[in-house]
Amino acid sequence: MSNVESTASPTQADQRPLTVAGLLGDFRLLVILFISFRLMLLMVYQPILIQGVERGIGAGGDQSYYFDLAALSRQGLLPFRDWWSEFPPVWSFLTVLVYQLLGANANYTGYAMFMGLIMLVFDTGNLILLRKIGARLHGANTGLALAWIYAATLAPVVFLWWTFETIVAFFLLLGLWWLLSRRDVRSAVAVAIGALTKFTPALIVAALWRFRNWRAALRYTLIVAAVFLIVYIPLIAGQKDMALASLTSQFNKASYQTVWALLDGNYRTGIFGSALDHLDPANASTIRGNPSVIPGPLRLAAAGAVGLLVFARARRFDDKGLVAFVAITLLIFFLQAQGWSPQWLAQIIPLALLTFPTRTGVLIVVLLSLVTFAEYPFLFIRTGDTGGQITGGLVMPFVVLVLTRTAILVGLCLALYQRLRQDAV
Repeated sequence: MSNVESTASPTQADQRPLTVAGLLGDFRLLVILFISFRLMLLMVYQPILIQGVERGIGAGGDQSYYFDLAALSRQGLLPFRDWWSEFPPVWSFLTVLVYQLLGANANYTGYAMFMGLIMLVFDTGNLILLRKIGARLHGANTGLALAWIYAATLAPVVFLWWTFETIVAFFLLLGLWWLLSRRDVRSAVAVAIGALTKFTPALIVAALWRFRNWRAALRYTLIVAAVFLIVYIPLIAGQKDMALASLTSQFNKASYQTVWALLDGNYRTGIFGSALDHLDPANASTIRGNPSVIPGPLRLAAAGAVGLLVFARARRFDDKGLVAFVAITLLIFFLQAQGWSPQWLAQIIPLALLTFPTRTGVLIVVLLSLVTFAEYPFLFIRTGDTGGQITGGLVMPFVVLVLTRTAILVGLCLALYQRLRQDAV
C-alpha cells in the first residue's frame, strides 16, 4: 500500500481522482469517514426510550441505566457520597456532569447523544493510537491498514452507544503508546486514569516488571498507585461505606456468562438492579444468583500461577513482545473473572490486531465478535418473558456460545504465549 501523502502536497492530492492506493493511503480521509459515519448514524437512529426501554441506537446497552443513576443528582444525590457505583469514579462523575450540563430539562435522548459524542472523541483517539502503535510495531503501511480494519469493525461502533468501554480502551492504548515511546511517567498517569474508569488498564503494570529494570518498574507502580490513592482517599474519608461498596461491588457479583456461570447454574447477565438499589451500600454485596462453586480467590490464584509461568518463560523483549505480554495479561484476567461483558471487546480488538496484523488476526476479531453478539443481545433478547433468565430451548445454544467464546480466548492466549516464547526478529 503506498502513501500518496508522502509524494504529493495536500492540495495536489485533493485534486486527483481517487484510486485504491490513494484512498487507503490517506489517513485524513479515513478519519473523516470514521467520524462522519458515526455522526450520521447517531442522527438517523437517535437514542430514545419507549416505555422505559431503549429502542434507538443504544438498544441493548446500559445508557438508560446510567441515565437513571445520573438523574439521582437532580435530588442532590452524588456518587460515592449518597450512592455507590460498581465502577471507579471517573465514569460516575462524568455521567452526573453531563446530566447537570443538560439542565433542568435533561432527558434521556439528549443525555445519550451527548455521551455518544464524548465516546466518539475517545474512539477517534483509539483509531489514531492504533495506527501509531501499529506503525511502530509493523511499519507505516501495516499501521494504516490496521486503522482501516478497526474503522470497518462493528463492535467498536456498537459500544459507542452502549457503554463507556471506549474511554477505557483509549487510556489502555495511550498508556501503551507512551510506554513504547519510553515516556513512562506519562504512561503511568494515563494508566492510572484508565484504572479510575475501570480497573483493567492497571494490568499494564505487570509488563513493566518484565520489560523494565526494577527501579523503573517500581517508580511506574508507585505513580499509578499514588494517582489512584489521591482520588480514592478523599472519597473514602468523605463517605466510607459508599466508597468501599463501590470498590468491592464487582467482586461480589454472582457469576454470569462464563464457564464459571455454567458450573454455578447462573444463566443470566450480570446486573445490579435499579438505580434506587444503589442508595443502600448493603446491596453492593448482595449476590443475585447462585454462589460460586469455585471461589474467586482460587480462580485468581490459578490465573496468577499461569501469569507467573508466562512471566518466567517469556523470551521476547522487544516492543512486539511488550504488546503481546499486555494482551495475554488482559486475557488471563478476563478468563478468570466470574463474569463476561461484551464490551470487553473494545479492549481486546485493538490488542488482537496489534499482535496479529494478519488475515488470521482479522478473522479472530470477526469470529469473536460474532459469537459475542450471538450470545448478547441476539440470544438474551429472547428472555423477556423469563426476566432475563436463559431457560428451555435457549440453554443449549447459550452453553455452546459460552464454551466457543472461551475456547477462542484460550486459543488466543496460547498463540500469544507462542509469540512470547520466540526470540525477537
